[in-house]
Amino acid sequence: MPKPYPTEFRDDVVRVARNREPGVTIEQIAKDFGVHPMTLQKWLSRAAVDAGVKPGQTRSEAVELREARKRIRLLEQENEVLRRAAAYLSQANLPERLYPLVSELAGSGIPVTVACRVLKLSRQPYYRWLADPVTPSELAEAYRANALFDAHRDDPEFGHRLLADEARDAGEPMADRTAWRISLANGWWSAFGKKRGRKGKKPGPAVHDDLCTVTDENGRTRHEFTADAPNRLWLTDITEHKTAEGKLYLCAIKDVYSNKIVGYSIDSRMKSSLAVSALNNAVAMRGNVAGCVVHSDRGSQFRSRRFLRTLARHGMAGSMGRVASCGDNAAMESFFSLLQKNVLNRRSWSAREELRIAIVTWIERTYHRRRRQPRLGRLTPIEFEAIMNTPATLAA
Repeated sequence: MPKPYPTEFRDDVVRVARNREPGVTIEQIAKDFGVHPMTLQKWLSRAAVDAGVKPGQTRSEAVELREARKRIRLLEQENEVLRRAAAYLSQANLPERLYPLVSELAGSGIPVTVACRVLKLSRQPYYRWLADPVTPSELAEAYRANALFDAHRDDPEFGHRLLADEARDAGEPMADRTAWRISLANGWWSAFGKKRGRKGKKPGPAVHDDLCTVTDENGRTRHEFTADAPNRLWLTDITEHKTAEGKLYLCAIKDVYSNKIVGYSIDSRMKSSLAVSALNNAVAMRGNVAGCVVHSDRGSQFRSRRFLRTLARHGMAGSMGRVASCGDNAAMESFFSLLQKNVLNRRSWSAREELRIAIVTWIERTYHRRRRQPRLGRLTPIEFEAIMNTPATLAA
């Protein structure tokens, strides 16, 4: 079953279709955005229902109905827990005496989460009681974390690589990547990395290492933005442009393999949700992205906890360049330069909606499907991915 398109992408396509010029057909717009004409017709029909133009159940009403059904089902489960817990609660109030009831309720279809919340129990002790207290992998992880913590306490200025060296000397072997992951989860950063400039003058410290640098034979480091397959290295950044209504912000994500913009989000405010929405849209469009490196600058949106949690949830790794160095994300800056010349600076924009339609139309219609790039062998990003992915599909 194909994955659904991101909501923001669907809304943008509907905007373009509604504001199309005379003579432009629905089929042409569907082709420009890479969707089926029937799919676009359904999106337009749904948008008309949501706007009240056509009769039917709106999207918000459907969401409210689903939420109401979930709340009713949850209340029924909670009542069942209280009813069956009366005998247990009358005999003893010890958590250990209630754990068998939780298992019994789970066998009857009551989620453990609901039962523990109603009985005021913590799920973690229950699961420890239910299974082995500690698995071998958790025990090894705990020993490694203890070794890293001891090294961090003795030398707070050490980064994760030096902490890994100290842990290995203490008898806990691990890879530098493992030390980085444990240090990230526990917030053990080098004291040097916590230094900040004057308030409002410089970006905060990087929350990721720079994974896009290579060292030549002379010991000099440089950035190399290359990938041998899709979803190996993504670049992201945020740009802004003025309209008569105020600024409009675009967060775009580019796959280095084909230079395709795999995800983007547009909003009137530059908050962490802008970067999170762009990343979620990209994951929804690309599918399996585990292990992909996402390189950005040190903007607060990319250092936010929400963005870090989103990276971790999708199994992705973050990467950050230096402060005030545009070359550390040059490949993304080149795309924004093209956007600036071809769309933003072409004329003045009176409304955010007007500029938004122009941006998404240029990305999907021109940049992806009509603009041929020398690095891709004079192919467009869509053509390049289609050609390069065909042999792999046939081989599989």
